[in-house]
Amino acid sequence: MPAPRSTAPHDPAGRSAARADSGPGAPSRDRYDAVIVGGGHNGLVAAAYLARAGRSVLVLERLGAIGGAAVSTRPFAGVDARLSRYSYLVSLLPDTIVRDLGLDFAVRKRTVSSYTPAVRDGRPTGLLVAGEGTRESFAALTGSGREYAAWQRFYAMTGRVAARVFPTLTEPLPTRSALRERIGDADAWRTLFEEPLGVAVEETFTDDLVRGVVLTDALIGTFADAHDTSLLQNRCFLYHVIGGGTGDWDVPVGGMGALTHALADAARAAGAEIRVHHEATRIETDGTTAEVTVRTSDAEHTVAARRVLVNASPQALAALLGDPPPPAAEGAQLKVNMLLTRLPRLRDRTVDPRRAFAGTFHISEGYGQLADAYREAAAGRLPAAPPSEIYCHSLTDPSILGPELAARGYQTLTLFGLHTPARLFAADNDAARAALLTATLAQLDAHLEEPITDCLALDERGEPCIEAKSPLDLERDLRLPGGHIFHRDLAFPYAEEGTGRWGVETAHPAVLLCGAGAVRGGGVSGVPGHNAAMAVLEG
Repeated sequence: MPAPRSTAPHDPAGRSAARADSGPGAPSRDRYDAVIVGGGHNGLVAAAYLARAGRSVLVLERLGAIGGAAVSTRPFAGVDARLSRYSYLVSLLPDTIVRDLGLDFAVRKRTVSSYTPAVRDGRPTGLLVAGEGTRESFAALTGSGREYAAWQRFYAMTGRVAARVFPTLTEPLPTRSALRERIGDADAWRTLFEEPLGVAVEETFTDDLVRGVVLTDALIGTFADAHDTSLLQNRCFLYHVIGGGTGDWDVPVGGMGALTHALADAARAAGAEIRVHHEATRIETDGTTAEVTVRTSDAEHTVAARRVLVNASPQALAALLGDPPPPAAEGAQLKVNMLLTRLPRLRDRTVDPRRAFAGTFHISEGYGQLADAYREAAAGRLPAAPPSEIYCHSLTDPSILGPELAARGYQTLTLFGLHTPARLFAADNDAARAALLTATLAQLDAHLEEPITDCLALDERGEPCIEAKSPLDLERDLRLPGGHIFHRDLAFPYAEEGTGRWGVETAHPAVLLCGAGAVRGGGVSGVPGHNAAMAVLEG
């Protein structure tokens, strides 16, 4: 197995992130209505809304490019392919934000929801969820129509919940009882909000593979068992099935950096000032206003603000304020990016690889396999059969490939591995990452007629076009605490003690949290940025 290279998070070419206003040098003024710490997509959403409302806005970004985890990069030397390097699909971004800000940004629907390879009676087969033909695929895999009927009922229920819950994400936080009343379905409330998701999965479905496909949405970036009494898996599942009111996960046209580009353009057009290579190091506040200390490569200065919005983790917020840190966060995923000269051939000859990889391609994600992987990781061992899922962005949006690569049939692959908590990489990150990658690709190869490494493209140096990121790599590159892609454990989207009216408030009235760690944060949504801006405009 060729060793993946670790490369820097900034791509100076193409649309890796939106254009920056300025590098080192003092901001244009010493006082603003709002200073936003962090130029990720949520910070840019807040900047655009506030600037459009006539507020003076400064965005501070410590890196040389903005975008945070929502970027497109060319990670392979001399290869004209822009990959969504970290975050890679869009579901939770409300259309209202796109319309309000006039964003030049679009998504495309995937033609296939998912494909899950399997072996039944010694024969390669699989489950294809792709609209027409899905019923037949269920019947061929399970031998009857029962599982498909159960699937239809279950996702009709989540669809009704999505239609009622998703619109609330950009409203003031409802109370728990108000959200329950809005959903208006006692069985759905119990299934999603009160008892471990594993109960409903086991009561509703009998096939192990089908159960596993359902459960995967509860485990993306979340380390939990199906029966975890904390309901962490339920919270993750909820956010994965409510997006857009449908639960669809769509492909960003032009890569995830296209969203960042559009947001920065909207913020600038409204008058916001964006500064890269400007790192906020301290926030001081008297409860009414605040002051931010900013460090550049050659100076340190302060800027005052009526409000400071922090588009960073709760840990970073506490450090900036000098407050006690919140509980530690821990990511639990492996992210792998690949460029292929061709899609690999499948052992299951009943499905075209272009369909199998167009949606989510599940690997080692049977219900029992997920439970085994969780137990092994919880015991401190890398899973022997690491579960993961893959999708091919370029099948839906070939614009991320240069014309020559597209003409030659090249394709991108993104792999997201589950149940690999940061603790497993603490002793030797490089060795653990390499071992996990080898094991993960071996699980994929078990369903292919050729090793995936035979399909890898080569960069200008002759190196295979593959890179892998462990939670510790994400912590290093993006300052995600413990590599946690949501900044912290997700919360149910209703008010609890201390959450505030919008879920972005802190103990300091002049300081708001507008990153993924806000209530209703996580994913590429812009919701925390929108809600922080609304809180400021109400104040």
